[in-house]
Amino acid sequence: MRFRTEKERMTDTSVFHGKTAKYMTLGCKLNFSETATFARTLYNMGVGEANAGEAADICLINTCSVTEMADHKCRQQIHKMVRENPGAVVVVTGCYAQLKSEEIAQIPGVSLVLGSNEKAHLVEYLLQAMQAREADPIAFATSCEGHPAFHHAEKTKDIHSFQLSCSRGNRTRYFLKVQDGCNYFCTYCTIPMARGRSRSGTIESLVAQAREVAAEGGKEIVITGVNIGDFGKNTGERFIDLLRAFDEIKEIERYRISSIEPDLLTDEIIEFCAQSRAFMPHFHIPLQCGSDAVLKLMHRHYDTALFAHKIERIRALIPDCYVGVDVMVGSRGETPEYFEESYRFIESLDMQHLHVFPYSERPGTMALRIPYIVSDKEKKERVARMMQLSDTQERRYIERYIGTVRPVLFEQPHGDAPMHGFTDNYIRVNIPPCEALVNRVADVRLLRICDDLSVDAEVITDFHSQTTTE
Repeated sequence: MRFRTEKERMTDTSVFHGKTAKYMTLGCKLNFSETATFARTLYNMGVGEANAGEAADICLINTCSVTEMADHKCRQQIHKMVRENPGAVVVVTGCYAQLKSEEIAQIPGVSLVLGSNEKAHLVEYLLQAMQAREADPIAFATSCEGHPAFHHAEKTKDIHSFQLSCSRGNRTRYFLKVQDGCNYFCTYCTIPMARGRSRSGTIESLVAQAREVAAEGGKEIVITGVNIGDFGKNTGERFIDLLRAFDEIKEIERYRISSIEPDLLTDEIIEFCAQSRAFMPHFHIPLQCGSDAVLKLMHRHYDTALFAHKIERIRALIPDCYVGVDVMVGSRGETPEYFEESYRFIESLDMQHLHVFPYSERPGTMALRIPYIVSDKEKKERVARMMQLSDTQERRYIERYIGTVRPVLFEQPHGDAPMHGFTDNYIRVNIPPCEALVNRVADVRLLRICDDLSVDAEVITDFHSQTTTE
């Protein structure tokens, strides 16, 4: 009798055949993109998705750690997954796993904790765990309950791997990861500690991934990453050249840039998007605060004058452009006077939407050295004021387009609920459900604004694209 070699054992994926999995993603679009790639890889190895109410063989939780509340939600979801899936191989990865791997490893029922470098090798780690579970299920379950899970998280300086990932989910838009990590060390942020330094895929590999999306019938790609404007630090390539390469893929009708730092949003990029074939009139730009004094405390790489210039440049070249802005309120050092300064600056911008969130204390960040602390009550009041400003600005923008005709890419409807889609300039529209329109671009007339700032519309032309979804 011949015993299998270690190499043979580690390449035998038959242990996955017929197994089921559950996936939980917390946090950003980047995490969703990564989870979708894990799920697709396991599906190709014979792992199906568990039905609702059914215990799974594998549970994957891809975590976030941007705030203390995010950490709390991660712990809740880990405990829930363990409780609802007894005996499963429970894998925890993502930012929380990188920052708190030993803490998570102590949670009974967790099998593997993989940091930012290790998740690129998730299948190999999972294969070993599944083989151990298959060999002796009782011993495996006992080990997970009574001993710390296997955990590994490289030090931040040693995180070098970049994993291509792309997600679709239930929508027609694909989220393509082009970059990971960050070389900016803003005083409030743990991302460089959680994801490591900036690194990217090559233009060649990312164009190949985009062509795969096109082959699947995808019409829109959202370009994602941690700091995508920093693309190419490890490859010697430039973000603008990646955009040009994407624009050449004629089968992809739409691209959106998910979020780009104002100091990295060059005039060259704005000018390119203004005349490109497929890049939509839509930018999302992190501001964080409209006070120069607070921006200095945050160690941001720009001031309000530069930010205002970017908005003005966008508006001059792309008049219809929808501009979203990230704003953090209540950060250390943001006195009432600085907040009012920030509010007035943001109010003066020709922007359409604010993504507002309160500052959260994060262990290990330099912000903890800043003496002025904003109370939770004051943070909530500031969030409310900014959200009201956002609603006012967005409604004013949408009103400009009532009665006009815009192209919309329609998403999969859910039952008899209205069907949704987004115009080129990112106005969300509603029409009665129509399966024939799924993943197609059609011209619509915008009719009326709804309470949730979506717009009821009517389809007025045939489809721009006759390619159906596979």
